[in-house]
Amino acid sequence: MSQRTGLFFVLPALVVMALLIVFPAIDMIWLAATDASGHSALAANFVATIGTRATRVAVWNTGVYVCASIGLQMVVGTAIGILLNQRFRGRALLRSIVLLPWAVPGIVAATTWAWLLHTEFGIVNHDRLQTGAVTAPLGFLVDPDMAMPSLIAVNVWKQCPFVAVMVLAALQTVPQELYEAARVDGASFWGEVRHVMLPGIRDVLVGVALLLTIWGLNGITLVYAMTRGGPANKTLILPIQIFRQAFEAFQIHEAAMLSALFFAGTLALVWLYVRMSGERGHQA
Repeated sequence: MSQRTGLFFVLPALVVMALLIVFPAIDMIWLAATDASGHSALAANFVATIGTRATRVAVWNTGVYVCASIGLQMVVGTAIGILLNQRFRGRALLRSIVLLPWAVPGIVAATTWAWLLHTEFGIVNHDRLQTGAVTAPLGFLVDPDMAMPSLIAVNVWKQCPFVAVMVLAALQTVPQELYEAARVDGASFWGEVRHVMLPGIRDVLVGVALLLTIWGLNGITLVYAMTRGGPANKTLILPIQIFRQAFEAFQIHEAAMLSALFFAGTLALVWLYVRMSGERGHQA
């Protein structure tokens, strides 16, 4: 099959990608660089976007939300993946159960947890009150000090099964000879984890962390469905701020500028990962 024939087969996909990705990206850059009259206003849009207090709050909240979520997802998911790699009765059933949170659609999970954590009607507060653990209901999603930790906890619950599955799959590729050599040297289980398992799946962990970062930066569904950025902007993240600027305040050009900056930051993370992966492969 010639190269021209192969290009013909992928042409429909390229057209769809151009319509759904390339054209909106070009339009976003154009809006970010102009004003309502179509005149150049790149600097003015940049200053107006960065100078907004809500934008600075959203940047900080996004960093906290993404970093805390990814850190806990990686730790919890890796631990679960290592556990599921061990031999014990009921392992196959447990592997299936662990996947359930990740399989649940995001909006379904967000709505369910919003009701579970509801201050007045949520079952979590109801059970805690019934057992005497607390004397008053806790505002998981309305208390400024509890809203962000609650969202992070739900996000970890939703995404850590993905980490666990990827870790479990990667552990299948670690040669058994390494485990045998470690046991001969007297290594304990934790020694095997530290010196055999984690080094053997390091590249997979880095790739998973990159995916979680991209998903976390663009993860508007969970936060918007549960808190809509409140209370008092304590859970306001960049995707919600872009949405507010564009469709609530009708500041289309400022929203496009923030989107462009957001896209550039995400692209920089991907480029950094590709470069680091290339350097590790060259050294290997």
